Amino acid sequence: MIYLDNSATTKPCPEAVAAVQDALTGCWANPSALYRPGAEAKRRFEQARADVAAALGADPKRVFFTSGGTEADNWAISAAVRRLGKRGRHIVSTAVEHHAVLNPLKRLEADGFSVTYLQPGADGAVSPEDLRDALRPDTILVTVMLVNNESGAVMPIERMAALTHRLSPNALFHTDAVQGLFEVPFQARRLGADLISVSGHKVSGPKGAGALYVRPGLPLPPLLLGGGQEHDLRSGTEAVPAVLGFGAACRARLPRAKADIAHMTRLRDICRDALSQIPGVTLLSGGGAPHIVSFSLRGHRSQELINRLQDREIYVSAGSACAKGHRSHVFQAMGFPNEVIDGAVRVSFCPENTEEDVAALAAALRADFAPAQ
Repeated sequence: MIYLDNSATTKPCPEAVAAVQDALTGCWANPSALYRPGAEAKRRFEQARADVAAALGADPKRVFFTSGGTEADNWAISAAVRRLGKRGRHIVSTAVEHHAVLNPLKRLEADGFSVTYLQPGADGAVSPEDLRDALRPDTILVTVMLVNNESGAVMPIERMAALTHRLSPNALFHTDAVQGLFEVPFQARRLGADLISVSGHKVSGPKGAGALYVRPGLPLPPLLLGGGQEHDLRSGTEAVPAVLGFGAACRARLPRAKADIAHMTRLRDICRDALSQIPGVTLLSGGGAPHIVSFSLRGHRSQELINRLQDREIYVSAGSACAKGHRSHVFQAMGFPNEVIDGAVRVSFCPENTEEDVAALAAALRADFAPAQ
């Protein structure tokens, strides 16, 4: 099969699969136990933390494991509000965030917080100037994603974080980097964000493990209370198999990250060029991140395209796989008409995809679909 939905999830790499299997069959003791098998599980768990931290360019002591990106996003937002809610009740975000950010913000609005949603330009990116104009003395949180999961737009996070800290010094800056890790080079130490969310299954690891980076010196309210795991911030017996798989995937991908990005960038450009030559195609993404190309084919709805392509064992998605049944809020914010949005399809690459995969996609579209007259 030709799998082109890597923004939804990636195939676990062999190193991750081996790490998960070993944790389930050979290293399955509780890491909090004081006997030798428990100590070995703890040692491997902390090695996984170091591997994820290396991928983030962070101190391992500032990386805290979660069940995934959604939990990390929710924790970052709730912790910021709990810590700073007495200083102000204003939050800045964007209209194109993942629902793991938008839905918690909607709940906060219902509780009396004010949220400013910055609008993207035609390329899907939000400008630092718009953020500057939105910041207020009572702003306590800015949350802007690094890479949009539908348009592939890359946000200028380093500039935005610097603006936030200069103009609203009481505010925390959070970025959802779930689509950015190993796709857009960044180092947590230099990015400037106070909080960074990532997810294992987006980077060739298993589902069930993510992480929240917390900048040095920032005290964070705990997410879960209990036995004191994750330095008293997220209690509960550690998900050792998922975390070890996440760490193994990071360890495998980090040395080849630069080459992988160059390869996916080439695939993205070839794909955009091939699609642009098909009558009726509208490109919805502006060529930001290296792994995402979104398009629409006039006269055809997303599900029709997906069904026909999967008959040829080519697998793509209709925008975000996390928001089934909803018209894309991202492409609405970017100003595309509904008839174009209703036919939106997202292609997303991983390092294992090839130019032949792109050629097969283009050939299938040419063979199966004729533009509406």
